[in-house]
Amino acid sequence: MDVHELIDRAEQGQFRPVHVIVGSERLFIDRAVTALRKAAVGAGDAWNEQVFQGKGASVSRILDAARTLPMMAKVRFVLVRGADDLPDKDLSPLIEYLAAPSDTSCLVLTAEKLDGRGKLAKVAKQTGSLSEAQPIKQAGVRDFIVREARRRKLTLREDASAALADAIGTDLSAIDDALERLSLYVGDGQPITVAAVEACVSRVRVESIWALVDAVGLRDRRMALKATSSLLGDREPPLRILAMVARQLRMIGRMQEALRSGMAPQDAAIAAGAPPFKARDLTTAAKRVSGRDLARAFQILSEADLALKGGKRQPELVLEGAILELTRGAVS
Repeated sequence: MDVHELIDRAEQGQFRPVHVIVGSERLFIDRAVTALRKAAVGAGDAWNEQVFQGKGASVSRILDAARTLPMMAKVRFVLVRGADDLPDKDLSPLIEYLAAPSDTSCLVLTAEKLDGRGKLAKVAKQTGSLSEAQPIKQAGVRDFIVREARRRKLTLREDASAALADAIGTDLSAIDDALERLSLYVGDGQPITVAAVEACVSRVRVESIWALVDAVGLRDRRMALKATSSLLGDREPPLRILAMVARQLRMIGRMQEALRSGMAPQDAAIAAGAPPFKARDLTTAAKRVSGRDLARAFQILSEADLALKGGKRQPELVLEGAILELTRGAVS
């Protein structure tokens, strides 16, 4: 089932006993989880909701939670974030549960990838539980913006949608945030114009993002903090800065794979999701950053993302803490 169809059905109150949502587009995953939670248990039903993080979670505890009868309700909601981090040796009982789940629970598993978990993905697909939440490519951004504006009942002029796509790119969470700010800026019933986009939505300074990514690769703490300060000074939200850094690092990882496969640098840049003129910068970055460094960086960014969305610490401090951790071992 397509993730958009899943969200539409959940918003109408429909859900399955199990949903496995796979992909790297956090906006779609978060929307699906929110809609499924509301459909299953409504808002604020702490008695019938349980959340696990895949890393370090026990599959037996997850299944116990899914099989526990709901308290004064029809359904329990059990969420497992990062299911791709669950131990391989414990997956068999989970796969068996997917084939015959409890009808008094809604078990939701989210994962960026299920590589090496072929049987889990196969059973999820066979049972109709699998949904994919993949990023939108640049060519589809304007259509996404138009759909989102329609979803919010906003009047968005065509040139304004182009300006918004140009300003933000493929960062869907940033687009979602921008449309929310634009709706408040123009007021009820007023059209969103290019002037409104220029006044309300700051353009991400790609040079600063690349400077930050380069600084991380070089473990240059001073340069990294300077780039971070520059972006914060331009009123870029910490969550967006974090997302852009993650996007650039994913691009570097894809560039490494493309170059290893024998692609020419310009073709590799396109395969990595970048314009051809970025081939030289990406090639340099791909040689500079090791696979181990990338894995460590994504772990740090993931933890910072959770901390930012948890809202318990000042966002700027969370971001700066992540930058300090990414450049750990550097001479400041």
